[in-house]
Amino acid sequence: MKAIALLSGGLDSTLAAKLIKDQGIDVVALHFTSPFCLCDKRSPKNIRSHSGCRNEALEAAKVLGLEFKTLAKGQEILEIIKKPKHGFGSNMNPCIDCRILMFKKAKEFMQECGASFIFTGEVLGQRPMSQKKNTMDLIDKEAGLEGEVLRPLSAKILPETQAEKNGWVDREKLLDFSGRTRRPQMDLAENYNIKDYPCASGGCLLTEPEFAKRLKDLLKHAELTLNEVELLKTGRHFRISEYAKLVVGRDERENERLSSLKAKEDYLLMPKELKGPASLLRGKVEEKDLSLSAEITAHYCDRNGQALVKIAYSSESSNGEKESAPIAVEKLESFRI
Repeated sequence: MKAIALLSGGLDSTLAAKLIKDQGIDVVALHFTSPFCLCDKRSPKNIRSHSGCRNEALEAAKVLGLEFKTLAKGQEILEIIKKPKHGFGSNMNPCIDCRILMFKKAKEFMQECGASFIFTGEVLGQRPMSQKKNTMDLIDKEAGLEGEVLRPLSAKILPETQAEKNGWVDREKLLDFSGRTRRPQMDLAENYNIKDYPCASGGCLLTEPEFAKRLKDLLKHAELTLNEVELLKTGRHFRISEYAKLVVGRDERENERLSSLKAKEDYLLMPKELKGPASLLRGKVEEKDLSLSAEITAHYCDRNGQALVKIAYSSESSNGEKESAPIAVEKLESFRI
């Protein structure tokens, strides 16, 4: 008997995989990467990317001795964000549509590898948008998995699935967790000697108010792409005109990141003689936008009392230099996203 575990790298899915594996079932761990992952503890230099979530999931799979497979949500999740059928949560999180996407892809993978059922680490009532009973039913139905998704941590308070009805798993060895408290999971983890679970309550940038604000601004002014998403995760953001945006690095790592994300038509601004940030200017850029961007960049330089700062700028079609006074704080804040 083979089953597919949707393994996020968090505590709940790890515990669910342990419960099913202990019933003698061959478990394949399926992890979905997302450009909006927040679980980046083990990413190099703490770079915000989906590699952190993948590393956590891979580590959990190794500890449990599971075969491991990853699938990307990528462009598909971007299309959902543009117009989610079931709407957003409290910010820009289309949790229901995202879950349906994952389940559809998991079903395809299950059929490809000859597995008999899918299970998750979901706990009834833990998340307000996607883990209510009626919502779980909706997700399963729209994914073509009605009555087929096993949720081991809450199975005893949910209707029997095909895996239980067919005797593939012993329902009596499953659990009855519910609600938002994590104490039962933590106690169970201690019993299993599972100690390192940094993504215990998950993490998605789409639920963060500040990131949601940036994303809303992007959707209003530009096309949503994976490159734009990576840029949203980097630096300080300023809407300097209806058609142009400036992103200012906060440290050396972000300066390098902005340089790597620069498209051909973008401008990169950097101080010539002082220490300071790199800034990326994107959009339909006019001369006044370059001047304003130089003033903002100068604001974050180590000026050592200097009134003016030389800021170099370059794009594929143009380069030059501006000697700029730093922008006033009050004016700066009026442009911040």
